[in-house]
Order: sequence, then structure tokens, then C-alpha cells
Amino acid sequence: MTKDQYLRMVEQTGEEIDWDRCPPEWDDFPSSVETAMGIFNALGDKIYPEIGYIGKDFTTLTFLLDMYKVKEQTEIEWIFELLLHLESDTIAKSQRQIKAEYDKIKKK
Repeated sequence: MTKDQYLRMVEQTGEEIDWDRCPPEWDDFPSSVETAMGIFNALGDKIYPEIGYIGKDFTTLTFLLDMYKVKEQTEIEWIFELLLHLESDTIAKSQRQIKAEYDKIKKK
């Protein structure tokens, strides 16, 4: 559901808007979040067949920061923090998927 769909639904039902349940859009975030997502998607993945996804390859990070024209130290630190958060979430998701597949095979 998009933010627009949610707002139309709330309007039709006469409910009060619950901003915690409202799906965000890119415009709701600072531009540094969009930059972090671009950099995250451009970084290579480190994946091993028997282990799964183990994180991002940060060797090109300096190049990508330059390409996205990120120069200010506080913004670099903020983007790096976002990248680590995204990486952590992706690792956890990968581990859950591998565990589910393992459990599925084990039950057979």
C-alpha cells in the first residue's frame, strides 16, 4: 500500500490518520537516505554457498562517496551508519531464509 492509497482509505472510512501506520515515500526521508540506498545497492555482495549472504564489500565505498559527491564528514558518518544498518538487516533476512530452507529439508 502506498502513502496515497492509505490516505485515501482513511479519508473514505472517516478514520483519523495514524502516521505510524502510514507507509513512507522517498520524499519523507532526507536526501542522504536516498544516497545511502544508492550506495548500498552499488556495493558488491559477499555470498558463500554454504553460509549465505555475509555482508557488503566496502572496497568501493570511497569511490561511491565521491561519485555521489558526499564530502562532509558528518554526512559520511550518517551514511555509513545507514549502510551498516541495511547490511545488518539483509544478513538477518538471509540467515532466516537459510534456516527456513534447512528446517524444511530436515523435516523430509
